[in-house]
Amino acid sequence: MAESVTVDVRYFAGAADAAGTTEESYALRVGATVADVKSALRSRHGEKLDRVLDVAVFLIGDEMVRDDAYPVGTRIDVLPPFAGG
Repeated sequence: MAESVTVDVRYFAGAADAAGTTEESYALRVGATVADVKSALRSRHGEKLDRVLDVAVFLIGDEMVRDDAYPVGTRIDVLPPFAGG
């Protein structure tokens, strides 16, 4: 079996509403990417969160990421578009 790592996912604003939570954890393979995280989130939360993931930016460490091939560490934040100014 491949090695796994626990990835903590934090949701903000509309992403938290769509997921019905502000934080949860996933066991993913070591070397998982943003695409792997998105796939796990879609499997657990379905269509409502799927729409948010299509437009979200992901914060990994200090990096704002949209690249599905970007590797994740032990935490990823899901940031939907914010309105206002």
